[in-house]
Amino acid sequence: MNDKIYKEILLKIGDNLLEKNIEDLKYYYSQQIGDGILEKIKRPTDFFKALEYRMLLGVDNYDAFVKALSIIGRNDLAKHFSDSLNSSEITCRCNVKEDISEICTALKSYYLKKYWEIDEIQPPLRSPTNVDLIHKFVNLCIVDAVNSQIDAVYSVERKEFLEKQMKYTLIPYSEIFMKEKSVTLISGIAGIGKTWLLRKCLLDWSNDQIWKNVKLVFYLECRRLNQYQNISNINELLNVFYKDIINDFNISNHTVLFVIDGLDEFKYLNELINLSSICNYPVVNVLKEIQKYKYVLAGRVYAIDKYQSILTEHSDKVTIQIMGFNENGINNYIENASEEIRDVVKATLKESPVAKSMSSVPFYLSSICKIISVSKNVEKNSFSTMTDLYANIFLYFLQQHIFKNNDLIYQIMESDSNKKYVLNICKIAYQLFVENKVIFSKEDIQTFIIDFDEKKDNFFGFIEMIETNLGYHYQFAHLTIMEFCASVYAYNCLNSEGIMADKRLESCLSMICGLTNTNQNSLLKFLVNLIPSKQSSEESLFLLSILDRLFKLYRQSENENDYRLKIKLETYYVNLFIECFYESQSSFTDEIKFIVDEREWKIWIDDGETSYQTSCENYFVNHYIKSGRKLSKLYVNKNILSDEEKNLIIQCLTNVRDVHFHCPIKFEGLKPKDKIEDLWIDISEYFITKKDFEENFLPWINLCEGLNLFLHDDIDFIDEICEWIRCSNVKELWIRYRGKIFFNLDELKNLLTRKKCLIS
Repeated sequence: MNDKIYKEILLKIGDNLLEKNIEDLKYYYSQQIGDGILEKIKRPTDFFKALEYRMLLGVDNYDAFVKALSIIGRNDLAKHFSDSLNSSEITCRCNVKEDISEICTALKSYYLKKYWEIDEIQPPLRSPTNVDLIHKFVNLCIVDAVNSQIDAVYSVERKEFLEKQMKYTLIPYSEIFMKEKSVTLISGIAGIGKTWLLRKCLLDWSNDQIWKNVKLVFYLECRRLNQYQNISNINELLNVFYKDIINDFNISNHTVLFVIDGLDEFKYLNELINLSSICNYPVVNVLKEIQKYKYVLAGRVYAIDKYQSILTEHSDKVTIQIMGFNENGINNYIENASEEIRDVVKATLKESPVAKSMSSVPFYLSSICKIISVSKNVEKNSFSTMTDLYANIFLYFLQQHIFKNNDLIYQIMESDSNKKYVLNICKIAYQLFVENKVIFSKEDIQTFIIDFDEKKDNFFGFIEMIETNLGYHYQFAHLTIMEFCASVYAYNCLNSEGIMADKRLESCLSMICGLTNTNQNSLLKFLVNLIPSKQSSEESLFLLSILDRLFKLYRQSENENDYRLKIKLETYYVNLFIECFYESQSSFTDEIKFIVDEREWKIWIDDGETSYQTSCENYFVNHYIKSGRKLSKLYVNKNILSDEEKNLIIQCLTNVRDVHFHCPIKFEGLKPKDKIEDLWIDISEYFITKKDFEENFLPWINLCEGLNLFLHDDIDFIDEICEWIRCSNVKELWIRYRGKIFFNLDELKNLLTRKKCLIS
């Protein structure tokens, strides 16, 4: 480069090259310039001298210099020098291979700059916080999701998430992304960390750690694709989203991988999965064209589940689900919280099984931390039920993001106009929820708020606005908020018969019952009096009517001919009954006693139980037994017990008729408090020692009247077992051992004696 050109560059650039640009360029050209020279660069002139030196040595090419001008925002100069110094030598070097290399380098530089530190959304304020994604990501859980089939109703996700928490097996990140599968599907509930995972992948590709055989990776967000519904092909799409990088480059016949985020936000999802339909929106065909390339697709569970229906015969794919933070992730998140709330958050998660269960979801953990941080009485924060948790999040939204003042919740909710505002939000949520509309239009909202254009700013925070070519579309900031608002409206404005008649509200039943909670230390009291005409006397009848209806549905399921379906329905309605009772934090009134006395109550403790279910059962059993009632049966098929499960067993043992053990159980101090009518011990699949049997089962045998014992064939202390039983109060005996059944000890003794004689 001659002095004339060099001086002209400096003259035209002047002081426009900021220090930030220097840092960007230093990173971008670290390989071309060399680390030794790189460290000496402090000013724009230093950069150009170093670059000029490398060019004169022939190590770099002129195209790199033009690219440098583009990166610092001087496209005018890039064009000027490109036109004025276009020689046959430069043209010769601009072949396809170098184009691919340059685009690849530019993409990697773009991702590293954009996502090395990202703006983490901190709900519910949606305020950004810088996060080093490289280190933050390692705390996410990835699990196999092949069998994750759910109902299309979005709110079922929470229940499925809690159930899967109990039985997932972690899959290492490297095992998934080091392999270059044609299709990778990633599902997860809202706010769980899907976007974090995708951006982590972009960084790792940019650092040559994954997808090493892929030259180009393009990241696309579905909510942005909605704005370009008339784009008809992939190259046109990329020239919109990556116009400064690919510059009309045709990607055909190159190794390309697409990373697509937010499938559930794609407005034309139904058209995409309906292969037989003729689509009027060209962008849908673009996504179908992307299926010819390798791609990673992420979205909410229901959306990925729908999408899988068109990939039934696709063998080279992997399907995973994100389960949020693992234990280390939760702990690290809390440690990064402000010092004054750290201990309170830890205590909250320890005392509240609900908060603990949901804390692996970044949305909930962030919400809990922020709610505690702004509370005037942090020690009184209540997350004892799921309804309590949702109410705290909702009212925090209201206080911090809608009214934006220092008024306390009780002051805000004293105002009739504020109550009317809350009711309007809840009415919108309810109507759209029962119509299964996650994304809705202004016309949808105007059916509730005629002058929405004038008042729309009052609703942003609960509702987000998305711009598209067709105009604006809207959605609730989080499904949790929408579902809770729908429940609040149903409680305030519908009667119990209307609620139970609408199948679409079934997923909201536990929260609707939760609003009947009369605890004066709960914030729920500010959301149940939105219509003054509703009398408090109606609340107890409201809950009773729902519980009674659930029990009738349980009774109806007993008439089902299909045995498996019958058991499934019975279990579902019984669990829902217990969940609704727990959320209401009610007691055993005479009316509730009358309902529960219509059946025998059994408690199961196994690997399928979620910690939330165990909390609900603990609450129910406590009230059931305190009312003087005896449990019918306790089944235990789990040998590693949580504190909640141990507590549940202890409560059950205070008054239970039959106890069934289907595995060895070790729990110090776990002994029955009273006589047991029937004790079942099935350890036929487990070989245990004499000591373990004596310590874990003998205390139970000594307190039972009927004993049913299934023993492992290789147990060699059968004589001792016989002696223990002989010294107990067992009146009825049934033993299965080595393929035979014995109804008394003499039969068993005779068999053992004959065998000993034959051996001798």
